[in-house]
This record gives sequence, C-alpha cells and structure tokens, in this order.
Amino acid sequence: MATTQPVHGDSAGTILGHPKGLFVLFFAEMWERFSYYGMRALLIFYLTKHWLFSDSDAGVIYGAYTALVYITPVLGGYLADKWLGQRKAVLYGAILLTFGHFLMGFEGTGGQDPASLNIFWLALAFIIVGSGFLKANISVIVGQLYARTDVRRDGAYTIFYMGINLGAALGSLLCGYLGETYGWAYGFGAAGIGMLLGLIVFVVFKPLLLGRGEPSDPAKLAAPVMGIKLEWLLYAIGLVAVVTCWWLVQNQSVVGTLLGVGGTILILYVLGEATFRFVHGSYAAAPTVPVAVFALGGALSIIAFVGMFLGSIDETNARNLALGGFGLSLLVVIWQSLLNRNEDRDRIFAAMFLILGSILFWALFEQAGSSLNLFTDRYVDREFLGINWPASTFQSINAIYIVLLAPVFAWLWTSLGRRGLEPSTPAKFGFALMQLGAGFLVLVAGSAMGGNMTPVIFIFLIYLLHTTGELCLSPVGLSAMNRLAPAHMASLIMGTWFFASATGNFVAGLIAAATGSEAASGEGAAKQVVLDVYSQIGWVAVGVGVAVLVISPLIKKLMHLDTLKDDGLEGQAEFPAEPQAAGVHPETKSQG
Repeated sequence: MATTQPVHGDSAGTILGHPKGLFVLFFAEMWERFSYYGMRALLIFYLTKHWLFSDSDAGVIYGAYTALVYITPVLGGYLADKWLGQRKAVLYGAILLTFGHFLMGFEGTGGQDPASLNIFWLALAFIIVGSGFLKANISVIVGQLYARTDVRRDGAYTIFYMGINLGAALGSLLCGYLGETYGWAYGFGAAGIGMLLGLIVFVVFKPLLLGRGEPSDPAKLAAPVMGIKLEWLLYAIGLVAVVTCWWLVQNQSVVGTLLGVGGTILILYVLGEATFRFVHGSYAAAPTVPVAVFALGGALSIIAFVGMFLGSIDETNARNLALGGFGLSLLVVIWQSLLNRNEDRDRIFAAMFLILGSILFWALFEQAGSSLNLFTDRYVDREFLGINWPASTFQSINAIYIVLLAPVFAWLWTSLGRRGLEPSTPAKFGFALMQLGAGFLVLVAGSAMGGNMTPVIFIFLIYLLHTTGELCLSPVGLSAMNRLAPAHMASLIMGTWFFASATGNFVAGLIAAATGSEAASGEGAAKQVVLDVYSQIGWVAVGVGVAVLVISPLIKKLMHLDTLKDDGLEGQAEFPAEPQAAGVHPETKSQG
C-alpha cells in the first residue's frame, strides 16, 4: 500500500465538509449492501419454495453460504494489500457481484433440476468471492481520504456506515417485496440492478478518489508471471476461488470441517504464541513438556474433525475427542499462566474469550435470515399499517433499528463514561447475550398468547432486542480486538474475530436445520418444534450472558487497561464493516 498521499483529500472539493470521494464510496457501498441484503432476504424462501429443499437442508446451505461470505475477505484483503491495491480489488469484486446477482435471476424449472441448480450454485459462488474482494477493501479507502490526525475521520465513518444500513434496509424492503409479490427474477433482478448502479458510481466517479487505493507497485503488477501479466493472474485466482466456492457451497460438510480445523489451528496458534513466545521469546526456549502436550491437544482436535468428515469417527466420539484435545491444550495454557506473568499474553486471553463469546452470539443472531424468516412467513400475522407485508421485508427492521439506535448507544456509553458508570467490554458482551436470549423468549411467549398466528408486534420486539444486543457487542468487539492485540498481531486477531463470525454463521445454519418443519407431523407441531428450539437457545443465551457478566471483572483484569500504552495509531475505524457489523460507529468504541 502506498504510504504517501500526494494530493489532499479535499482537493476535488467537499460536500458537507467531507471530501467528495467519501460520497462516491458511500453510494457504491450503499448499492452493494442493497443488493446483498435484498438477495439475502429472499434466499431461504428461494431454497425452500423454488428449489424445494427441506427446511433443514436449506438452513445448512444458507449457513455455509454466509460463512463463506465471511471467509473470502481474507483472500480479497491479502491480494489487495500485497499487489492489487484496494481500488482495483473493489472494482473486480463489484464486477463479480453484479454477474452473480444477475445469474440469480435465472430461475430455470425449479425443483431439483441439475442444470438450473448448477447455475444457482455458480451465482452464489460469484457473490461469495465478489463480497470477499469488495468488503475487505472499500472501507479502507475511506480512511485513506483523511490524514490520521484529521478530526473528521469519525464523522466520515459514521456517514459511510449509514450508507451500509440505508442500503440494507432498502434492499430488504424492495427486493423482498418484488421477489415475493411478482416473482423471484424481479427481486433478484432488482438486487442486480442495485449492484450495477454501485459499480457505475465507482467507475464514473473514480477521479474523486484522488489516487487512493492504488497498487503500491504498478510496475510489478504489470510485469509478466509465467507469461501472464500479474494483474490478470490475480484476477484468474479470483475465478479459481469462484470455482472452489461453487463446489464448497454444494458440500456443506466440507465447509464445516474446514471451519473446525481452521478454527482450531487459528485459536491454538494465537494461544500458543501468547503462552510460549510472549513469555519465553520463542518455542525453542519454552519448556519442552508443556509445548508437546499443548501440540498433542491440538492434534487430537484436528484428528477429530477430519475423522468425522471421513466417516472413520462417529459424531459423538469426534465431538468428545475434539473437546478433550482442546481442553488438554487449554489446561496447559492455564498451567503456564499460573507460573508466569505477562500482560500482553493476558490481553490475548481476554480477546480470545470475547471471540469465543461472539461465536455463540452470531450463531443465534443469524437465525434472522433463515429460521426466523421462515417463522415470520408461516406463523406470523404480518398485517401492519393496513398492509399484509411479505415476510422477507421484515429483514429490513434490524438495519432501520441500527440507524435509529446507534447514535443513542453512542451517547449512552459517552454519558455513562463521564460518570464512571460505563460497563466494561466483557460486561457489554454479557448484556448482549442476555438481550439476544430475551428476544427469543419474548417471541416464544408472544406466540403462546397469540393463538394460531403470532402477532406481528413480537417480530418487532425480537428484532429490537437483537439489535440492542448487537450494538452492545459488534462495535465494542471490533474496538476491543484492536486495543488488546499487540501491534505485530493486530491483523491476526482481527482476522480471528471475523473467522469467528464465519463459524457463528455456519453454526446458525445447523441450528436453523434443527427447526425444520419436517421434524414434526402437522403444521401446529411444526410451529412448536421451532418454538421449542427458540426457547432452548433463548435460555442458553441468557444463562451464558449472566455467567459472562459474573466473570467480567476477571476478564477486565486480564485486559490490563491501566497499563495499556498508546502506540500512536488511529486505525480502529479502518477495519472493514462487515454486514452483521452494520452500525459500527467510531463513537461507540468502548473505553473499558
């Protein structure tokens, strides 16, 4: 990435006191989120009503798709940082996304027609990889329009994130309404048009970006590699990724295995670095027996995941082996922590605790697009303001709540902080999980009161509690990852945070599968299956939230906030805004 900015960000003029380039990025991202959320609002219905997948199969497919959407930014971000630059990566991602969204409009004959299904899988693959190239890089360009000391930076990200939420709300409303009222092609076509508009805005108004996000070494990018210009070779890697995702989204068990193995390696690598390298300087200088036992635990966990995938170990034994192996490694970590004191290590432990908590949060929160969407369609009286709204349009509620409530939470944390009453970051995580669980329990209670059809007010209530929970966890978590990680591990820890989001999304698909109506005979029984699952996960979330709240002082102690030193960087706001982190405002950064 280029480290110099030869032209001031305001050189092309300003709008509302900000560089015009900000609004190019605002509208490009707004239309991209319009297309993504518009398509997502319809996806579970497209799977169950058009392609005739069972609720269980559709839930797992949905979970695998959203998990892959959160994994591919690793590829897009790496290629952009190393060679392409952010602007070219965003442009390439937008092209892939546009193609993918328009492919979604080819309905074929429906059912399980193999030829038509292959086009559908390909459309999902283009959207997955396109999201990876675009999401990982567009918000980075926002930061490049401003000097690090520019006081307008926070305001710029607030404007940018409002674009995310505006696009998400409008996309869910319009695409959902068109798709369910006039036909799938109309809904997905509207999403495609939205993405095309975003692409046009980004291309036509490129000069307003003033050279931001360009490749750090254009000559290297133009040089031939194996007879092909490097830039085109990188684009070919993107197409290979499309083919790979086309296969993965059809083989959801492989996605689960990759997440299990990859997550185990990632978490144990971070814990190993903190436990041994931070304290002893290197693995070679660390005690041999603890290192060996730690590695053995990790190996057992990986063997469990691979063995279950290959069928050589049944699910129960694989789960026990994975938990046993991970527990063994964790015991070594605790053992070594009692013997040696290291503040950087303790902060990594606190970060990993928050990361693991976020997996549970997203696994339950992401029922919104799958099982909760189906529940709204089948068991909710959706009449509101005299209109019987299509179920998919209710996906807009979360984004609307965020636009309304994010400034309130920003004021709340600031106000409490001035009085010394602001909850610590771990405490906010506890509150987030409790609100999440309460949302499910409110819906269960409302369904019991409403007869055959649940009153629509309870859908608004569950989304309200889930959104307030999200605002307690997502922006706070992003800030905490950046504050707790040592400079040399900042990207790794942030990557682990987003990997946890991917894992949570996949687990969400498994939970949605458990609510499948084929699990019971009769419509009333099918509704009760969903409510029983929601009651169970609701109480689990509340219970875990209370436990997190109880131990939050210990986790806060591990953060060592009193000795945290400023490294002079202002990079918190430059991490990409994930879809489920919509509404992440710099003002909501936790101070404790």
